[in-house]
Amino acid sequence: MDFINTLLLTLRLATITTIILLVLGIPIAYRLAYSRSAWKPIVEALVSLPLVLPPTVIGFYLLLAFSPNSGLGQWLQTTFDLRLVFTFGGLVLGSVIYSFPFMVQPLQSGFEHLPAHLAEASYTLGKSSWTTLWRVLLPNIRPALLSGLVLSFAHTIGEFGVVLMIGGNIPGVTRVASIAIYDEVEALNFAEANRYALTLVLLTFVFLVLFFRYNRRSQPWISW
Repeated sequence: MDFINTLLLTLRLATITTIILLVLGIPIAYRLAYSRSAWKPIVEALVSLPLVLPPTVIGFYLLLAFSPNSGLGQWLQTTFDLRLVFTFGGLVLGSVIYSFPFMVQPLQSGFEHLPAHLAEASYTLGKSSWTTLWRVLLPNIRPALLSGLVLSFAHTIGEFGVVLMIGGNIPGVTRVASIAIYDEVEALNFAEANRYALTLVLLTFVFLVLFFRYNRRSQPWISW
């Protein structure tokens, strides 16, 4: 039962994280793709930091920032009765930050490689920026959109350092599959560790096969 609950918690975390990343990633990637601001390289560097920083560094600073002993942690708990350290909400926050570039960068690349005449034609027909984004640009970057979704989901399933630092190891609350594998290996229970690991391998393999299969069939289209 613990095995099933841990896997369900892992999938729940990956699903919620991916949805949040999609909502946040589209407008940020769109702005980065078309912005000529002098601040653009700084924003791109901030977005890309999780790619190069050790996960434990991100987890450590999240733990410090949202600890009940910190000013921010105390304010959140007093004002909103919100505790992020060693809770599922903390796992979601850490996962969103750590997987952020896996959503934003594919979308930004997709926007940047679109022909300029698509947006220009839409504006010429009197369409707003919002309509142009949702009805013209996004449908034409479906492969990039799918890449962001699959990479974010798969990356969240496999993360370890961030979730361990901010979430700890509470069964049924913050104990995801990657942490369970570590626990079983420490206990020399290699059979159970292999059970978790093999399940994650199969899950991610299926997701990637479906992604590549759909991506080959996906063709850009325009809906006015």
